[in-house]
Amino acid sequence: MKRVGLIVFLIIQFINLQGQGRQVIDFNAGWHFNLGDDLQFRNPQFDETGWEDITLPHDWSILSDFGAEFPAGNAGGALPGGTGWYRKKFTLHKSAIGKQVSIHFGGAYRYTEVWLNGHYLGKHTNGYLSFSHDLTPYLNLDGQQNVIAIRVDNSKQPNSRWYTGSGIYRDVNINIKDAVHILDEETFITTPDLTPEQGNLLVQTKITNPQDRQVGAVITLRDQGGDIVADKHVLVRDNSIHETLEIPNPKLWGVTDPNLYQLEIVLEDTEGTRVDNLAQKVGFRTIKFDEKSGFYLNGESLKIHGVCLHHDLGALGAAFNKSAAKRQLVMMKEMGVNAIRTAHNPPAKEVLDLCDELGLLVYNEAYDMWAKRKNKFDYHLDFEQHHIADLKAFIKRDRNHPSVFIWSIGNEIREQFDSTGITLTKNMAAVVRELDPTRPVTAALTETNFDKNYIAQAKALDVLGFNYK
Repeated sequence: MKRVGLIVFLIIQFINLQGQGRQVIDFNAGWHFNLGDDLQFRNPQFDETGWEDITLPHDWSILSDFGAEFPAGNAGGALPGGTGWYRKKFTLHKSAIGKQVSIHFGGAYRYTEVWLNGHYLGKHTNGYLSFSHDLTPYLNLDGQQNVIAIRVDNSKQPNSRWYTGSGIYRDVNINIKDAVHILDEETFITTPDLTPEQGNLLVQTKITNPQDRQVGAVITLRDQGGDIVADKHVLVRDNSIHETLEIPNPKLWGVTDPNLYQLEIVLEDTEGTRVDNLAQKVGFRTIKFDEKSGFYLNGESLKIHGVCLHHDLGALGAAFNKSAAKRQLVMMKEMGVNAIRTAHNPPAKEVLDLCDELGLLVYNEAYDMWAKRKNKFDYHLDFEQHHIADLKAFIKRDRNHPSVFIWSIGNEIREQFDSTGITLTKNMAAVVRELDPTRPVTAALTETNFDKNYIAQAKALDVLGFNYK
């Protein structure tokens, strides 16, 4: 097994300030829902009278009665899938003129298509990843009404080995940003050098600047009490930021004392006016896997006591509820758990925020299958076309959480028994390392005979994991 060296992590939690720089508008309320399928529903003039009034997050499957006739079967909760439509009318303040306006979905299961004012914005195929659409080209910003229509198709069953839920089951936001703004997905914060006496905080990000305006950045780090512990003013060159802050005597993040700092990046124009801002939670810690002596957190040996948690909330269904998720995680900690595994897909971002705050390590998993299927209509249908892009989106979204200590590229993957497993493992492990060289890569395997396990034979995993053995 390959030995992994010292690894240092931190966390990002995006926090946005209304009226200062970017704005994030809660877009969960005021939706109309219909469990049916008709392409007329996409038309702005369609009258949704009689549709159900709902607030997101929403899972239509959990509201049904259980039945043996539903093709999802017992593994899928004995509940129906189907196709549902969501519609909402809204207007935006004139202050949005000249800004970039996008809609962000925390997650929707499963195939999700979006129309704004009758214009098709695209289709998302992964039921567990966050995604966004740019609304700017088709928005009415002169006081006229906008109509957004969303089709969520979960009709192809069975498509999972567990209960998935159906619909827009995570939060939805409207993001309003200046044309010049920080690219969230390109923001990567690390601590390449960390000692008890000093921590170096490396801030890397990119901005979009279509008019090539001259802007600067103010980078500030505050402790939990709100006191500034480090700051720096820089001129943004080549639309990127690559700066290091020095923090004396940093307080470490751990499973018993999860210390978090607050980092803010503010873009300013030449007159000192705030253009954009990105505020984040930051946690300092080190991890190390040693092939002889085990796992170390902040230089101390730690036995990982973990559980596998699916994304649903039991009787509440898949619709995400932060209070319920926190209750679940607190119960885990009270049981003696110090780590969770996201079985077997990207979780809601808010789950990682909670793990950061509570001090829970996270084994973060991307896929339950690759090209070889486990169910007739599962992700294998989309794997060849989307798995690399989906993996990149997954790593970029979650790589700044201190709770995430390892990446899993698959669970009990059937390519263990096929030579294609070698190439796929090498390719995906390389993608992960390119985007995040600070964490080890693993996969949950079942075949312990090395000569028969092609994923292991790829020699691309830093840590070998085996289920049941």
